[in-house]
This record gives sequence, C-alpha cells and structure tokens, in this order.
Amino acid sequence: MRQPPAPNFARSLILMLFAIVILLEYTTPSNYVFGYLYTGAILIASSRLSRRATFYITLIASLLTLANLWFPSGEISSLATIANRMIAVIALIVTGILGDRNRLYQTALLQQQSQLRSQEQLARLREDFISTLTHDLKTPLLGAIETLNSLDRAEFGTITPAQKTVFNLMKRSHQTTLKMVEMLLDVYRNDAEGLQLNLEPINLANLAEEVLLMLRELATTRRVYLNVRYGDSEFRQDLWVKGDRLQLQRVFTNLVTNSINHSPRGERVSIVLDSNSSYQTVKVIDAGFGIPADVLAHLFERFYQGQSDRQATGSGLGLYLSRQIIEAHHGTIWAENLSPHGAMFAFRLAAIPPERMS
Repeated sequence: MRQPPAPNFARSLILMLFAIVILLEYTTPSNYVFGYLYTGAILIASSRLSRRATFYITLIASLLTLANLWFPSGEISSLATIANRMIAVIALIVTGILGDRNRLYQTALLQQQSQLRSQEQLARLREDFISTLTHDLKTPLLGAIETLNSLDRAEFGTITPAQKTVFNLMKRSHQTTLKMVEMLLDVYRNDAEGLQLNLEPINLANLAEEVLLMLRELATTRRVYLNVRYGDSEFRQDLWVKGDRLQLQRVFTNLVTNSINHSPRGERVSIVLDSNSSYQTVKVIDAGFGIPADVLAHLFERFYQGQSDRQATGSGLGLYLSRQIIEAHHGTIWAENLSPHGAMFAFRLAAIPPERMS
C-alpha cells in the first residue's frame, strides 16, 4: 500500500538532515558538537510520522552523537567534550519527549473538536425538530379549542349543564397545553435568535395590577388571595422602567402563577413593588413550603423541576423564560427563602425618572 505523500516527504527530509549532520560531525574534530541539529529531524518525525518512528530516530540521533566521541579519530575525548555531547543527547531526548506530548495533545484536541462539532450538530437538529414540532402542534390545538367554543355556544345543538362543564374543562386543558407549546417555541427561538424587545416606558405598578386581574380566576379556584403592596408605603407609587410590555407581563404572569400553584389554600400571594433612584424591584412573595437549598441554584435553568413539595406539574420553562426576558432587559432575577416559611421570586430593572418617560 502506497504511503501518503506527506510521510514520504518527511522521511526524505529527515534522511537529508541526518546526512548533513553526520557529514558535519564526522568531518570535524569531536569537540565540535553538531548533534543538536538532529532536533530538526526529531521534530519533523514527531509531527509527521508514528510514535515508533520518532522513538527510533531519537535513539539513532543520540547514538550517533555519542559515537563521534571515538570515531573516526579513535582517541578518547576530553571530559569537556564528553559533557557537551551528553548535554546534546539529553537535549535530543527531551525534544523527542516534548514532541510526543505535543502529538498526544494535538490528537486529543482534534478529538475534542470533532466531538464538539458532533454535539453542536446534534443540538441544532434537536432544536430544529422541537421548534418544528411545537409549531405544528399549535394548529390542531387551536382547532380543538375553537371546536369546543362552538360546542359551548350550542352551535351543534342544545347541550346540558354537565356537558358544558366538561367542554369548559377540556377547553382549559387545551389552552394550558397551547400555552406550554408556545412557551417552548419561544424558549428555543430566544436561544437561537435572541430576544427582540420593543422598548418603551412601562409603569410596573400598572402592569402588576393588570396581571392580578388576569389571574384572579386562577387564584379564586385555588383559594389564594392576591394583593399589591408598595414597599413600606401605604400609597400607590409609579415604578417606571424602559421595557417590553408584553414580555414583562409574561414575567409577572409566570412568577405569580408559580406562587399561586405553590401556596396552601387560604394563604396570600403578594406583589411587593420597591422603588429608588437607580432600580425598580418587583418581589412576588408566597407562604408556601419554601425552596430546598440545593434547588435554589437551578430554579431558572431550562426544564428544571426540583424534586420537592414546590414541584409543579408544568414544563419547567416558565422560570427559564422569565430569566431570558429579564436578562434581555439587562436586569437581575433571583429567588430566596423567607423565614419562617414561604419563598420570594424577584427581579430588578433599571429605573427611569418621570421626566424621561417619553
């Protein structure tokens, strides 16, 4: 089998270097040390040939360097010459070892790069598949919801109260599934393309009140009370930030829904709004069972669901999407436990003064 051109060229170059060095070594007195020049041949071998070939070339170069102590003069050289040649041999051996290590490092690096490329391709394929799947799932879900609405309006004939209850239950279930599908699609789109924001002056106080109205039915079903507080003040305050209204509304909805789902019946979920000259802070506080310490660090990761009493039946995407949105606004989002029980989910955004609202 023919050898590839690169190794053949490398062998020819090594032979030529050996010939030159041997000529210099054996036509001059032994106290002139040219053995260091073998390092060029060793480096070429370590980069182009096998480990075995590199070993033999290093060994031959070392032996030839030592042999010049006696040949061709036949006289025993001085101690200084012997020491110089021993140093040259050590240099050749070190060159061979370093060349071999460099070869192993380059091989490992190429393998890691190949694995990374394979993982990136697999990740792209997986994300493309999920994006396509979630997009295609929306059509049948919307069709099913519209059909249930038609049935609820008795467009296909009279329905009984029991049937109406079942239709409403099915509709809520499909709407929840649709929200999860849309959330999954948004998460992958944000990861792939980045979150595009439509920035404008937003009053977080208005947004908080609107979200509580939207979630009042859910809270009533769970028998959880909702309210808004303004720090230590009893009076309503305006908290102005520059943000995307729709995206920040989603953050409010995700955090409050999460707290409602984890609050015992009869307890309260509060949105606490704090304002200062630099930041506007939103805190969603519940009286649930708290968050285990080992879960806190992972709460805002994609698909993460802690194995605890606070684990919900959702997709684990709500908090991750909230983190995406707040970080796109250059804000900070976090969670912490409260004493003696309960948890707080909070985010902070840069404040804008009232004179710059427009």
